[in-house]
Amino acid sequence: MASYQRKTVLTPPEAFELAADILSNVLKLSKTGQSDHEATFTGEEGTVALSAHRHGPYTSVTATTDKLRTSRLDYEVQRILSWMPYEPGDKRGPASTRLMGRGPRGSKRAWSASASSR
Repeated sequence: MASYQRKTVLTPPEAFELAADILSNVLKLSKTGQSDHEATFTGEEGTVALSAHRHGPYTSVTATTDKLRTSRLDYEVQRILSWMPYEPGDKRGPASTRLMGRGPRGSKRAWSASASSR
């Protein structure tokens, strides 16, 4: 199991929405549970549990995977976290250039096939 953390200006619902978009389109994971501060996604690649807690203007997002070794799931979770804007005014993280050209709040949310087959 591995855990990854990111501080972001997104609210918990926005962070879960971004993660759901990428996890369902790139890794074909399905949401298997959600509460106000937690969401779980499961599929062939494994399971990832997200928790998000607001602290003032920032949200602390933690993602935990169920794999013992670094897997594709781990790499995609790291990419999701890098997509989350760190400071107000940030559009997207450094790994975002491998996905589509619009930011996480853009009107079109399509993820390229090349991103899912790297």
